[in-house]
Amino acid sequence: MRRVLTAVVLTAALLGPALAAAPTLTPAQEARAVTIQKNLRCPLCDTGESIEQSRSDISVKMRSSVREQVAAGRADADIYAYFAQRYGNFVLLDPPKSGRNLLLWGAPLLALAAGGGVWWTFLRRRPAATTPAPVMEPEPFDSYLEQVRRETRPGAGRGEG
Repeated sequence: MRRVLTAVVLTAALLGPALAAAPTLTPAQEARAVTIQKNLRCPLCDTGESIEQSRSDISVKMRSSVREQVAAGRADADIYAYFAQRYGNFVLLDPPKSGRNLLLWGAPLLALAAGGGVWWTFLRRRPAATTPAPVMEPEPFDSYLEQVRRETRPGAGRGEG
């Protein structure tokens, strides 16, 4: 009897903190936590995995933190700001479109507009279509062509000279 009681107490002592650390979420909160986890990048993964996909220790801790914050009722923006403050904007899979990030988002559009402007300028400055040059009649060259034909005929040039 004493062994059974000791086993129950030890089991409760070991499982108690683990069960207390994982808050129970409603289905709506769980869906919200998963969405947030999909939008946060694992800071250690080189492949750009979200913390929802990654199995690294840091991702496990970050998922736990997301669940705790969702259970506490924090807004999504506050949770993203919390992780951005700790790990930088790198951790956000969809970084805010402001400041330097705005330049990164707008650079392709600016490059496309600049290329279109150069192309348009090139087309405007191009000379108008000109009439084709007249075809010259071969008459002035007939004597030369005849001389070339005589000299290149098979057997021409042998024994002459």
